[in-house]
Amino acid sequence: MENTLLSGILKQFNYYKEVGDKTMAQLSFEDINYQPNADSNSISIMVKHMVGNMLSRWTNFLTEDGEKEWRQRDQEFEASYSSLDELLIDWEKGWTCLFEAISPLKESDLNKIIYIRNEGHTVAEAIFRQLGHYSYHIGQMVYIGKLRKGEKWTSLSIPRGSSKAYNSDKFKKSKGKRHFTDDL
Repeated sequence: MENTLLSGILKQFNYYKEVGDKTMAQLSFEDINYQPNADSNSISIMVKHMVGNMLSRWTNFLTEDGEKEWRQRDQEFEASYSSLDELLIDWEKGWTCLFEAISPLKESDLNKIIYIRNEGHTVAEAIFRQLGHYSYHIGQMVYIGKLRKGEKWTSLSIPRGSSKAYNSDKFKKSKGKRHFTDDL
């Protein structure tokens, strides 16, 4: 894939999806439904919310308001998945909608105006808004995963105590234009 802003955006979305995938792969369905307290969201609820958001924002992305009339946002915060398979099917459905909306975009589309709740955004602003939103929730998912797994958690980044070796490996390579996810 050519190194463009859009290819970098797709790599970032793929990276965060992968972090979510790897988090949930370490957890049981019970862990995924764990809520630290009544006012906190479980991973299951976060997935349901993210999927609702993705389907609303990315369906007919360039031609319809990103907040669809059919979206039931408040219901996204009610636990309803009856199995891990059901949750993962939804998770994939949301990400598929996102990637199908972004993949055909051209750099010239980035300055077009789209709307979310009647508020105009450039396509670039809307993409960055969602990139921030999803990474925020995926970070919460990772935190809950770490809480649930404790010492059995497998690090999804540079493990503690490994920074020196990681950096040494990176600096052995010649300087060049690449994305940090290229080696993942």
